[in-house]
Amino acid sequence: MGSITQITIPESIALSLREPVEKIGLEMKRALAIIYYCDKKLSLGQCSELAEMTKAEFIKHLSKYNISIFSYSSEDELLEDIANA
Repeated sequence: MGSITQITIPESIALSLREPVEKIGLEMKRALAIIYYCDKKLSLGQCSELAEMTKAEFIKHLSKYNISIFSYSSEDELLEDIANA
């Protein structure tokens, strides 16, 4: 997978987190994927790709933060969708 840019993580941050820089970078990508998904800037598939996860893994990851892949603007919209199922 190619990279467009690199982010430098200060050594003091890595030491404080007691995590390898690679893991911190992956966690940052996953956090960014959540933000882009919630802001509807990227699709579920694009966000799962950014997070380096399958779609199923990303959906499970979202659920850890109580983020649903189902978004309804009203109860009526949800009930209509259920009725059409």
